[in-house]
Amino acid sequence: MTELVRAAVQVAPRKIEIREFPRPKVGPDDGLLRVEANGICGSDVETYKGHLPPTGSSGAPRPAFIPGHEPVGIIEEIGERAAVRWGVTPGDRVAVEVIVPCRSCQDCLTGRYQACRNRRHGHGVTGVDTAPALWGGFAEFLYLSPTSIVHRIDKGLPAEIAVMFNPLGAGVRWAVHLGGVRLGDTVLVLGAGQRGLASVIAARAAGAGTIIVTGLARDAHKLALAREFGADHTIVVDGPDADDTVERVREITGGALADVVLELTPMATAPVTDALLAARHGGRVVLAGLKGGRTVPLNTDLIINRALSVQGAFGVDAAGYAAAIALIESGRVPLAKLHTHTFGLDDTALAIETLAGEVPGERPLHVSVHPHAR
Repeated sequence: MTELVRAAVQVAPRKIEIREFPRPKVGPDDGLLRVEANGICGSDVETYKGHLPPTGSSGAPRPAFIPGHEPVGIIEEIGERAAVRWGVTPGDRVAVEVIVPCRSCQDCLTGRYQACRNRRHGHGVTGVDTAPALWGGFAEFLYLSPTSIVHRIDKGLPAEIAVMFNPLGAGVRWAVHLGGVRLGDTVLVLGAGQRGLASVIAARAAGAGTIIVTGLARDAHKLALAREFGADHTIVVDGPDADDTVERVREITGGALADVVLELTPMATAPVTDALLAARHGGRVVLAGLKGGRTVPLNTDLIINRALSVQGAFGVDAAGYAAAIALIESGRVPLAKLHTHTFGLDDTALAIETLAGEVPGERPLHVSVHPHAR
């Protein structure tokens, strides 16, 4: 009898079903991961709501798929050639990247694998109609294709901490690798979600001089944690006590404004203009907050007259993950304070709704699904 694997399948906006799939057979070049945990991020929330279609969509309805692009787990089975290629053996813990590149095209061979022109699959985004179906992390087991990218990570870490490799990787890449945060820089982080907090951690580790974080009034607990992680100032941008972001940054910096601005707010468009206005002449602006296709008013004169460098941030790359994993394994940051909720596979929809702030009485920060939890 074929062993079956349970997985949470998104079949429509706000509709997730628990289904069973045949356990994949492993050959010499692929593998199977026993998923310990999968983190949830803002893009999962917006995809669950139907706001974010798959990249490159032609407008057709999205096929059913297993979400979960932040999986960490144990190598359950591994082919002989795959074991040599990845440098892993059964029992090793690894973090898995969302992108599954071809590793052969010009983009891959020159280090731009995120732009791989031949990639057909991705972890947490590929439909279940693509064999062997188990591409996402909201499943008991995840298929590792011959060109999947894995990173070894310490088995001694709690799973809910190890799985932070993705948000912390985003913080490292966006703040340091793309934003170029240097010793003494003033950094403005627009958005106090888990990636905003991860950016605070990364900027502080890189030696930023002053870190400023914005958030909503309901995000008071997030702003408090931002200060624990190293933010010097926090700004509430809505409600009766709201501050004008740009004017507050001007006041904090004595008119100098920010060297680096990270715009990380989901769906909101006004913060993009704030990001440009709050950056100093010659400053750097990194845009990473997806807007779901909404039109963003853009005054290009601001970019020209301020000589700004504006950088789009597409996910995380191998260098970002490696640096994040090293930081996690160092134990220097109290990341346990960031994790707030753990759910089993049957409660995947509730987990996403919790992170979305739709569950009364809950104050989520980092939320993860643990498929084998009962």
